[in-house]
Amino acid sequence: MFGLGKEKLPVKTPEQLRLMRKAGLVVGQCLQEVRAAAVDGISTGYLDALAEAFIRAQGATPSFLGYQGFPGSLCISVNEEVVHGIPGERLLNNGDLVSIDCGAIVDGWHGDSAISLIVGGDLNARPQDVALSKATHDSMWAGIGGFRSGRGIYELGGDIQDSIEASQQAMNADGLEVAFEIVDGYTGHGIGREMHMEPTVYNERVKAKGPQVRVGATVAIEPMVTLGTYETHELGDDWTVVTDDGSRAAHWEHTVALTDDGLWVLTALDGGRVELEARGLPFGPLAD
Repeated sequence: MFGLGKEKLPVKTPEQLRLMRKAGLVVGQCLQEVRAAAVDGISTGYLDALAEAFIRAQGATPSFLGYQGFPGSLCISVNEEVVHGIPGERLLNNGDLVSIDCGAIVDGWHGDSAISLIVGGDLNARPQDVALSKATHDSMWAGIGGFRSGRGIYELGGDIQDSIEASQQAMNADGLEVAFEIVDGYTGHGIGREMHMEPTVYNERVKAKGPQVRVGATVAIEPMVTLGTYETHELGDDWTVVTDDGSRAAHWEHTVALTDDGLWVLTALDGGRVELEARGLPFGPLAD
């Protein structure tokens, strides 16, 4: 997290956005492959090897592998693990809530995206886990919808927080008791020639507005939400972040660009069209 200082939100040219779209498509396609392979009894290490092979087969490079010493191409975080889970021998089981974060580099430009899934599908899931993943997913899209010209980038945190609170109220009104908390200290970020850049993209409301959003700006929006405490700690591997109370967590992320015509979700296979149009938001892809 960069903090509330004088951060920058640089803009990209249309050609640079097209290059980022290529990286984003590799990430989106990779997550599609990994999602299909994330079944009962599979190891997280197998999924990681699958992802690395897929990314390299597209002529891309994994963003995460070797990043500050990280040993995998994916971050795979299971149940109470929030982010930065290291792939390895662990076997997934039906009912596990799994967050998978993927990054790829094409011609020096990054794409970054994360999904949450329940192994075996919703029929094998606890209703609270389904609700958590959906609320986190919806809050990501609320943040994406707030990525508009003239707004301060920190204002997206209020959009995300409002969405989470609305989801909790709706679930409780329907008789499913949930208590969502936004993870403290972890945020989204700028992205481009580097995976993590200024500015900070907050997941909750802050007082400052931050740098102004302009056409050509790109950010990674990634809420992380739990069914218990907002407090976390890092395991002895110096990477895996877990909830202090053992409650389950979900993580969703997309890389998004603002164009003259609207929003272009660079890591969504359809560019975000379905989700954006369903929310009455402008879909603004550039011609390939």
